[in-house]
Amino acid sequence: MSPRVLVSIVTFNSARYLEDCLQSLKAQSYRDFIICFWDNASTDKTLEIAALHGDLLHSCHFSNRNLGFCVAHNLIIGSNSSDYVLVLNPDVTLDRDFLGIMVDALDHDVQGGSAAGKLWRWPTESQRIKTLDTTGIYFTRNQRHLDRGSEEPDIGQYDKREYVFGASGAAAFYRRRMLEEVKAGGEYFDEAFFAFREDADLAWRAQWLGWRCLYVPEATGYHVRLVLPERRARLPAEINMHSFKNRFLMRVKNMDLGTYCRFFIPITLRDAAAVIYVLLREWSSLRALPLFLRALPRACEVRKALRNHRRISPKEIRSWFSNRPRSRPAPVIIYP
Repeated sequence: MSPRVLVSIVTFNSARYLEDCLQSLKAQSYRDFIICFWDNASTDKTLEIAALHGDLLHSCHFSNRNLGFCVAHNLIIGSNSSDYVLVLNPDVTLDRDFLGIMVDALDHDVQGGSAAGKLWRWPTESQRIKTLDTTGIYFTRNQRHLDRGSEEPDIGQYDKREYVFGASGAAAFYRRRMLEEVKAGGEYFDEAFFAFREDADLAWRAQWLGWRCLYVPEATGYHVRLVLPERRARLPAEINMHSFKNRFLMRVKNMDLGTYCRFFIPITLRDAAAVIYVLLREWSSLRALPLFLRALPRACEVRKALRNHRRISPKEIRSWFSNRPRSRPAPVIIYP
């Protein structure tokens, strides 16, 4: 009999944080889960730490090359038939009740295809008030996707259950039935993305098909946030290149013409700024162009399939795009 929850962890030189992540899973009060682990050719002590937790890990795969976030998670997700999947970054630690709260939340919400918890930034010694990392993702009108509450002090402003656009891939809790419905060409996460923005792409596809993302503030954890827009100049060139490629690839797949026309000016200004920045200061990201062109035919096929099967209107999708985070009321569950 399959477990109710599959926890999927993909690592790449993650030794600094992996021990805390695995210990937080070991301490979970909810026990009907397994952990599947995939390492993408780490050269630090990641494999040694994984070996120390062999009794905790249901399966371990060690690749001799970096296949990317998307391919590795797809392989893990496709290897099991659990009711739910938690895609978890190795730099996240979870509160002991995280899994139990998430399972209960989606068990009681048939509209929910995914769920996002409340993650805080990794604490510092001088910190008195917890700093938020993510309470779900949202899209601005110029098509940036950002984490709700990022870097805000947590003073209770995100303490109610509500629907948000999508869950951050740092700790995204998915219903298996939703994943099977939105996958394209056998892929849950688009493997042309390699890494970065794949969580927003999946969330957008799920929205088209009528699935909701439930924000569950009682499910908490901590995240060491390494990739932020303001740190772009200090990030590895590979990260920036894939991020640049995927900003356009995601829109080819998901954006309808009416939405593009509605937000044409802010989108075009933002795109122009990104292209100019790459041309002037980040030539390494020009490698994104041939990768984008190679992925374009399949992206167009996914776009066509979405258009033929979408369950909500472009107007409803457009209503999510705002320069301030938007949410929708979630049903109140009254427990006996």
